[in-house]
Order: sequence, then structure tokens, then C-alpha cells
Amino acid sequence: MSAANPLRIEGELTIFRAMELKPVLLAEPPVDEIDLSGVTDLDTAGVQLLMLAKKTAQAQQRALRLVRHSPAVLEVFELLNVAAYFGDPLLMDAGAKAASARS
Repeated sequence: MSAANPLRIEGELTIFRAMELKPVLLAEPPVDEIDLSGVTDLDTAGVQLLMLAKKTAQAQQRALRLVRHSPAVLEVFELLNVAAYFGDPLLMDAGAKAASARS
């Protein structure tokens, strides 16, 4: 399935870029896929921005997919346990496997 309006984020997704990226994520036509493969650093401001984009999409009754998570994104998503919020089955499966390995 290809996205009609994808967005690829490069570099930091941190407090320093959140204000720059917010209007892009909430613009018309709406972004329907966010490629996170180029994200080198992610902080809580970046996570909040992704959550806002997801919440906005849900309010508009449309899908928003996060794809190609970089190692930095995977690390923060696992640390904050937010894979389920974004509805990403691959991340949720990976998190469940990691949790059972630690048990």
C-alpha cells in the first residue's frame, strides 16, 4: 500500500525541531505516512508531536502510519512503551518478544 502524502523525517526529532515540523505534520493535504528511517535522535517533544499527528488523524477519521523506524526511534518507543498507542503491530510484537526474553 503506497501513501498518498508521505513525509520522511531526517535528522533530529527533538524539541529543537518540533515547532518547525508541527505545521508540516498538520498541513493540508494531511500526511498519511511518516517515514522515520532518517531520524537520528528522538526526545519526548518529538514523541508528543507524533502523538499529536496520530490524534489529529484519528479525530479526522483517517489513517496515519509510522514506517521504517530508525534505531533511535525504536529505542525511545521501547523505553516509553508507546508502540501500542501508534498501533504498530511490528513494534508491539518486538516489544513482547523483548519482554519475554528479559523474564
